[in-house]
Amino acid sequence: MNKDRLAAFSDGVLAIIITIMALELKVPSSPDWSGLVELWPVFLSYALSFAYIAIYWNNHHHLLHTVTRVNGAILWANNNLLFWLSLVPFTTTWAGETHFAKQPTIVYGVALLMPALAFSVLVRTIIKAQPDDSELARAVGADVKGNISLALYVAGIALGFFAPALSYVCFGAVALIWIVPDTRIEKRVGEAGQAPASGA
Repeated sequence: MNKDRLAAFSDGVLAIIITIMALELKVPSSPDWSGLVELWPVFLSYALSFAYIAIYWNNHHHLLHTVTRVNGAILWANNNLLFWLSLVPFTTTWAGETHFAKQPTIVYGVALLMPALAFSVLVRTIIKAQPDDSELARAVGADVKGNISLALYVAGIALGFFAPALSYVCFGAVALIWIVPDTRIEKRVGEAGQAPASGA
């Protein structure tokens, strides 16, 4: 399969995920400012999840620029990532509408952890399918940034059992770590004379 087809399918799914989250934003029941204030948890959870989906789209975009061949394993690893991301709208709404209660926070943390693990699997699957000296393998290296992110997710899930508010500090920290697209990949691809075009 051409990697452009894989990218187009993934882009479409991610766009639908964001659309679903946006549709979950309800109009305030009252016509004054207090109605908006009451919805702050819903908006906050939406904003955080939107940032996460955007981060995945950015890094997925850069990741696919390193792909030289697409096989069945890559297709399934990519679908695995999209499956876990598709659960984010549900957990986002539950966390926001319950004002970040304990159980919804824990489930939300798991919903963020699983795509991170799935993305790591996708990266490793792509590396395995490419030549041994691929730009992606050299760019990822020991993946310290990814491992720190996984540790923060696990810490956030654990904190959810007794201090849910601190969970979102961990989740927000991961978003801040990744808010800039993965420059490791961008730099390597650029050095190889294959710098991706800006934008989608």
